[in-house]
Amino acid sequence: MNAHSTSESSEAYIALGANLGDREDTLLEAIRRLDETPGVTVIECSNIYETEPVGYVDQPLFLNMAVRVRTGPDPYVLLHVMQQIEKDLGRVRHVRWGPRTVDLDLIWMEGLRENTEELTLPHPRMQERLFVLVPLTDIVPMDETSGLRTEIRAAMDRLDGKEGLQLWKTCNWHSVSAPSGS
Repeated sequence: MNAHSTSESSEAYIALGANLGDREDTLLEAIRRLDETPGVTVIECSNIYETEPVGYVDQPLFLNMAVRVRTGPDPYVLLHVMQQIEKDLGRVRHVRWGPRTVDLDLIWMEGLRENTEELTLPHPRMQERLFVLVPLTDIVPMDETSGLRTEIRAAMDRLDGKEGLQLWKTCNWHSVSAPSGS
């Protein structure tokens, strides 16, 4: 995975959610594992929000957040890292949109458009989910030029008035893999 030089890095946004076990601890552990992955650096994390379940509603409340990462240019490498973290942290897929220890979704990656069986970018349901959009507004830079911020703002206007999301806790991320000068 370290075959990519730093000049070939991309920014990506990942949405995280958890509603089983110690939700907050699991989210923070997933972020730590992302950041410890060679070739992935967590740049920033959103606040953490408590949200009502969507789809399958007979389950506990979720904690949701998003992170901005710098990574290599291949979205499939990042996707496989995320899926391994989910598995390592106990994710089991029994019910679609059902309870889970942790869920990591690759939402957007440096303007890439992808539509395969394995991966769709930007995430196809991003604009329908306040629990993804609100955390993204915390971390997408104001001067972002790809149009992602505009897309988020337009989607949030369409979803205006949706209930079921409240601030849980702020998150301050200081990357342990920040450049060390070596």
